[in-house]
Amino acid sequence: MALSRVCWSRAALWGSAVAPGPFVTRRLQLGRSGSAWRAPRLFDLLCRSSKLHLSPKADVKNLISYVVTKTRAINGTYHRFLGRHFPRFYALYTVFMKGIQMLWADAKKARRIKANMWKHNVKFHQLSYREMEHLRQFRRDVTKCLFVGVISIPPFANYLVFLLMYLFPRQLLVKHFWTPKQQIDFLDIYHSLRKQSHSEIIAYLERASALVSDERLRWHLTDVCTKVQNGTHPTAHDILALRECFSTYPLGLNQLQALQMKALSRALLLTPYLPPPLLRWRLKSHTTVIHQLDRALAKLGIGQLTAQEVKSKLSCPSCCTTWSCFPPTTLRPGAE
Repeated sequence: MALSRVCWSRAALWGSAVAPGPFVTRRLQLGRSGSAWRAPRLFDLLCRSSKLHLSPKADVKNLISYVVTKTRAINGTYHRFLGRHFPRFYALYTVFMKGIQMLWADAKKARRIKANMWKHNVKFHQLSYREMEHLRQFRRDVTKCLFVGVISIPPFANYLVFLLMYLFPRQLLVKHFWTPKQQIDFLDIYHSLRKQSHSEIIAYLERASALVSDERLRWHLTDVCTKVQNGTHPTAHDILALRECFSTYPLGLNQLQALQMKALSRALLLTPYLPPPLLRWRLKSHTTVIHQLDRALAKLGIGQLTAQEVKSKLSCPSCCTTWSCFPPTTLRPGAE
């Protein structure tokens, strides 16, 4: 008996495989089956609740639509409040928001054009007329916006910049942020500035006509200046006949004096307050771009322009140039 008890105790200590009694086996089986039966039931409830209430895609879509709806409702209420109580500020606010949208659309279009240029290895002068004109105008708009951003960097300078933009919108803002009335008024201002420089340019041409060595060209240049002063617009044939005068001394771009380059810069609505080397470089680059635009427009055909494009072309101050005062030497006969 003592030996059997010792064996039983050793078996219990070392975990020997001793078959338990029927009562213990039944308790274990009931416990296992109960736990195995309860765990899937709880898991199924969690899965069902996640399917009913935690579907990620549907919840995200519903949340986005809810936020968009609420934002539109709040924005509409805010617009009605501004229009009712602050009509002048609401007009400026509307112009500003539309200007931001238009500038952002121009930026995306310019990015697509640039991406196509890099992908297909296309140069600027190889673009179509519309793409070339868009990149040129967007570059000028970005330059003006960068200037406004630079002067806003000092502390508390942004308040002064807002005041300056309100007082001098023509100098500091791009055309997207102009009101319709301002666009008409600014066009008249640009036209008057350009018209004031024409008499000065004609006076310089008359003085330079005496220095032309060819008698036929000298007479022709004097005749064109006389026609312009009398109010008669010269024909394209008269202008193209003077191409040789503007390729050599004294009317070549490399031989022009500082006063003549300043007068041409004012006629092209460029700043004349630069050193003569910078004036010469800017005139060359500006007239080159205009020449490339003319060639692209000739390839497209003037009849292909829409009414909106013609209107924007007439209202664009940087595109209204006077080729009679500065004709390119590379135009072929009939390209006018």
